[in-house]
Amino acid sequence: MATVVIAAGGTGGHLFPAQALADELAQRWHRVVLMTDDRGYNYAQTFPRAEIVTIPSATFADRGAIGKGLAVLRLAHGAIFAFATLGRIKPAVVVGFGGYPALPTMFAAARRGLPSVIHEQNAILGRVNRWLAPAVTRIASSFEKMKHLDPVLAPRVTITGNPVRPAILAGVRPYTPPLADGPLNLLVFGGSQGARVFSTLVPEAVGILPVDTRRRLQIVQQCRAEDLEAAKARYDAIGLRPTLVPFIGDMGEQLARAHLVISRAGASSVTELAIVGRPSLLIPYPHAMDDHQTANAGEIAAMGAGWMLAEAGLTAEILAAKINELASAPAMLSDAAAKAASLGRPRAAAALADLVESVGGLGTGPTTRRESAA
Repeated sequence: MATVVIAAGGTGGHLFPAQALADELAQRWHRVVLMTDDRGYNYAQTFPRAEIVTIPSATFADRGAIGKGLAVLRLAHGAIFAFATLGRIKPAVVVGFGGYPALPTMFAAARRGLPSVIHEQNAILGRVNRWLAPAVTRIASSFEKMKHLDPVLAPRVTITGNPVRPAILAGVRPYTPPLADGPLNLLVFGGSQGARVFSTLVPEAVGILPVDTRRRLQIVQQCRAEDLEAAKARYDAIGLRPTLVPFIGDMGEQLARAHLVISRAGASSVTELAIVGRPSLLIPYPHAMDDHQTANAGEIAAMGAGWMLAEAGLTAEILAAKINELASAPAMLSDAAAKAASLGRPRAAAALADLVESVGGLGTGPTTRRESAA
């Protein structure tokens, strides 16, 4: 049994693929240690098979000069702590998933000369991964093309796809388009932390749909907890009773039931849409670092697997017109669903684990390795 350190933290975009890799490695009888930020105690249930070590970390976002200086000091403290911890753990390989919570551990791994892998979930190489890329052994990519990658580093890249949670894989089933006058299952979510704008924009758009279209809608919508009552009031005003929740616990099942999805375009969201094969209206979060959600949505739209609507200038009337167009075009929905499914990489967790084992010089037993079709 070899030890593999996973460095991840922050949002679901980093944590979900890290969780999927941890599960895969545990099935292969490897010891997994998650090195994360001070919120590590929140991840005990998410990573039940991993040991959790919290490392001091910080971000430079929304900080003045003093705040940035303090962030540098905290990151330095984290790197020193991580350096000592890696010396004690003695991992065979270290895997980072981007974001500032991973930075101290990956920097310390480079200083120790340990075999290492970084995984990029988005179509743009993130800022932290950009800094780390020259120092790591291999780079795992979710997309065929990745912006901001130094061409000199291209030989180090392996396209693995973005690992998804087992619950998402369990929900995969063929897409069945809505009947012309039948129910239209609309799923709305904004990533792991929700999207406030959806709690206003989507009810307003639904409210101006033609009555025949509006009556067909069966809506499941994620809302931030603080926005739930306001969203409910907006739907009450137009006579609808959607399912509104702060967190969608059965995401695999809800994706499988959906005829159309409205969502942000974070890495996990677009990956799960592709794995399950569902058509989507993607509204990228406009303030995402390096505008990576627009790049993700652009890749999906370019392949005909969904439609991108920029939040800037987006009105309820524009959104309603698009929903109404698709509600009466089951062939368009089916075509987008098929193209989305063609982009999915259900074997991504296994492919990434294969790469990690290769970099770490680890073997895989035939009875412990998950075999699934790409």
